[in-house]
Amino acid sequence: MKKKSREIVAEQLDMLMKQNPHLGTQMKLAKKTGIGQTTIGRIRRGEVNATAENIRAIADAFDVSVGFLYGEENIDGIRPDLDNPAPRPPRPGSDTGHDGENDIRIGKLPLISWVRAGNWSETINNFAPGDAEEWIPCPFKHSENAFILRVVGKSMYNPGGERSYNDGDYIAVDPGREARNGSMVVVRLDDDHTATFKQLLIEPNGERMLMALNPSWPDRIIRVNKNATICGVVIGKWTAEEL
Repeated sequence: MKKKSREIVAEQLDMLMKQNPHLGTQMKLAKKTGIGQTTIGRIRRGEVNATAENIRAIADAFDVSVGFLYGEENIDGIRPDLDNPAPRPPRPGSDTGHDGENDIRIGKLPLISWVRAGNWSETINNFAPGDAEEWIPCPFKHSENAFILRVVGKSMYNPGGERSYNDGDYIAVDPGREARNGSMVVVRLDDDHTATFKQLLIEPNGERMLMALNPSWPDRIIRVNKNATICGVVIGKWTAEEL
């Protein structure tokens, strides 16, 4: 029996909330979207058809397309029923999982240096298993060119904010994910040999800025134009528990 649209939305929303702890409760998602907690709960259980306005708010909160919530597109906005190119073989060290999407996998990603991250697009084809510091299992859906970085410094640490990245945290970065206004991105500045990690802000006129999440950080906002290359969008993080 074909699933009803509200059942598909419920499954997709449940998956997104489980994969994104910062939006993993009805309270957190309600605060982000402005949708009532009770309504979110009913949508997640498949009890009601979500309004178009609520669907859009949820999609924006998780940085996915509306089509993804309806099961019509994968997480990168590609329809699974189109004639997509055959997937490339997995990189050495990658343990691919099957989720019905050719270009999305769940497996091990290489932990690399910030210097290498700044030139990742140019060096990925020459990357060998031994070039990584280690290979780390990644629970987040990602494209095959995704990688992992260890956060250095406190510029993205904001203990009072919804999102915060402390020194020593691990972040998964996906070059295949579209960078949008508000995305956490790893960026290479042309006058620097390494990459930097900031939040991308895009003005209505198209002007781009990079912002540190730490409210006390000096020179918190950097204005960038063609002198910056986005190396990838952050799709998740790991934080070590203090013992």
